[in-house]
Amino acid sequence: MKKIITILVVALLFSCGASKTVRQSKNTIKGQWVLNAINYSEAGTYNVTIFNDASKQCFEQSKWQFIPNNNTGIYSIANTNCTTGDRNFNFTIQEIDETTGLYHFLLKPTDAKGNSETNQGFRLKLSQLSEMSMQWQQTVSVDGKPFTINMNFSKL
Repeated sequence: MKKIITILVVALLFSCGASKTVRQSKNTIKGQWVLNAINYSEAGTYNVTIFNDASKQCFEQSKWQFIPNNNTGIYSIANTNCTTGDRNFNFTIQEIDETTGLYHFLLKPTDAKGNSETNQGFRLKLSQLSEMSMQWQQTVSVDGKPFTINMNFSKL
């Protein structure tokens, strides 16, 4: 009887953890990335501020570091026409459908100690993830219609 209770407790602990797919994704995302390009689902010129921080031009070629064991990271903007420097964030990968492999990626800007001034985060679709590339998609509304921002990364 004691063994059965122990097995049930261990099974319960494992069932509460992240899924195998999410654990694999965290291992894949770990490390240094560069945000190569940002493009939009609609043609045209748009004035988009990404993550309430900076423009598309500032984010392109920014360097990103993901530390999955504590769900933190840093991105660095180096474009001299922008406010340069490091920005801290917390992130979470949430599996939304194991059969299709679809995920949501939650990103929350923070200070260096992990505190958020506004407690505001951003939900993105982690639409593609491999050992060397990653794509995020954020869908917003423009003139009442869906508008998708695609962010394409490559691993350094």
